[in-house]
Amino acid sequence: MKVISEIREISNTLSRLKSSNNTIGLIPTMGALHKGHISLVEKSIAENDITVVSIFVNPTQFDKQEDLTNYPITIEKDLELLEKSGCDFVFTPKANEIYDNNISSQKFLFDGLEQQMEGKHRAGHFDGVGTIVKKFFLITMPNIAYFGEKDFQQLQIIKKLVELEKLDIKIIGCPIHREEDGLAMSSRNTRLTDQQRKDAPFIYKTLKEAQNKIAKHSFTEINSWVSEQFKKHKTLNLEYFEIAEEDTLKTAIKRENNKKYRAFIAVFADKIRLIDNISL
Repeated sequence: MKVISEIREISNTLSRLKSSNNTIGLIPTMGALHKGHISLVEKSIAENDITVVSIFVNPTQFDKQEDLTNYPITIEKDLELLEKSGCDFVFTPKANEIYDNNISSQKFLFDGLEQQMEGKHRAGHFDGVGTIVKKFFLITMPNIAYFGEKDFQQLQIIKKLVELEKLDIKIIGCPIHREEDGLAMSSRNTRLTDQQRKDAPFIYKTLKEAQNKIAKHSFTEINSWVSEQFKKHKTLNLEYFEIAEEDTLKTAIKRENNKKYRAFIAVFADKIRLIDNISL
C-alpha cells in the first residue's frame, strides 16, 4: 500500500495504471475508519484492479466550526486498517492544495435533492460535498466509486453530480453496517459518552418499528408516533423524521404504487448528531 499526499503524484500514478487497462475503485472518506468503510474497500478490491481510499476532513461541508474542530482524527489507525484490508493507494491531501489556497465551495443545483432533509438543517453542506467529491473524481478518475447508504441523501446527490458533470464513473451504494445492537456505524459514535452509546440504539429500534407499521398505518400516523417516542426519551432529541420517495427525496404524504420509500432520521445526543435511514 502506498500513501500519497500530492495531487500531481496520485493523478499521474493512477493515469498510468488506467492506461494499462487497470480498473480503479475509489472510496472517499474523512477518516476515523470503521468496519463500514472497510466493507466498501473490500467490495472495491473484489471488483477492481486498483483500490484507492482518500482520507480528507473536508472543511467546506461542516456548517458548524465546532463539528469540524471535534471531528476525530485517527490517521495511524486508519492506515493500519487499510493496509490489512489490501488497499493499494491512500490519498491524503492537504486542504490548501486541494482548494488551491481558497477554501470555499462551488454552488450546485442537484434538481432539488439538496433542498430536502439534511439540506434544510445544514446550510451549504451539499455544496461542500459536491465540491470535494468532484475534485476527487477529477484527480483520480475512477471507474467506480463506493459510498455507504447511511448517508443515503448524499449518495443520491453524488449520482446526480456524476450525471450533471457527465463523468464516466459508476456510483455504487453499499448497505449500512451496524453494531450488534443496531446502531449505524459512524465516526461520530466514538464521541458518545457511555450512557449516550447505551441509549443510541433506540434510533434504529424506532426506525424498525416504523417500518413494521407501514402495512397498517398512514405516513402521517407514523410521523406522529415517532415524534411521541422521542418526546418520552431523556437523552436523545429528535431533529427530524421524514418518510420520503427514494428517487426525489421529497417528503411523502401518502403511499403510491410503484414508488419506493425510505424513512430518514436525525437525532442529537447532546451536541453529537446521528443520522440513519431504513427502506420501507
